[in-house]
Amino acid sequence: MNQLAADVAALMDHLEIPRATIGGLSMGGYVALAMQRLAPERIAGLVLANTRATADSEQGRAGRDRLIALAEAEGPAAIAREMVPKLLGPTSLRERPDLVDALTAVVTRNSTEAIVAGLTAMKSRADSTPLLSSIAVPVTVIAGEEDAIIPVAEAEAMHRGIPSSRLIVIPRAGHLSNLEDPAVFASGLTAPRL
Repeated sequence: MNQLAADVAALMDHLEIPRATIGGLSMGGYVALAMQRLAPERIAGLVLANTRATADSEQGRAGRDRLIALAEAEGPAAIAREMVPKLLGPTSLRERPDLVDALTAVVTRNSTEAIVAGLTAMKSRADSTPLLSSIAVPVTVIAGEEDAIIPVAEAEAMHRGIPSSRLIVIPRAGHLSNLEDPAVFASGLTAPRL
């Protein structure tokens, strides 16, 4: 995650962007938190969507090891079969077959090496919980009501831990709330802060 955060900072340098609002969903949220840890002066605000501050538990690391083994043995199609039903909420699975097909296509376009690298990075990420109380920029925390991977309780815990945060829970959305209800997700980003 630190390398990915450094890559974001390098891209900002290249584009001559001294400071920006950094947003990340799921693994992207881990990158955003790593960037907050490594270069807080570069961050004007944060969007932390369908993510958590805590590091993986022992059970979580074991689950990632199982997925790594599955990817290495059977490739991206096996990861799509395993993960797509977990990434989308029950409402999307039932009502949005187009989204199921599109997400399956996205997952299967990845290489096995990329999937393994991502899972390894997530498995070994730092616990960002101690960082939360020091975040002094506006933060929007977004959760999907039907997220089985990172439940709403995780978003609520981050919201309680970050003094300048607001929490948006998107009804009938799972782990990919930005794809499952893009209009509500976008309105949460643009709504004025109270």
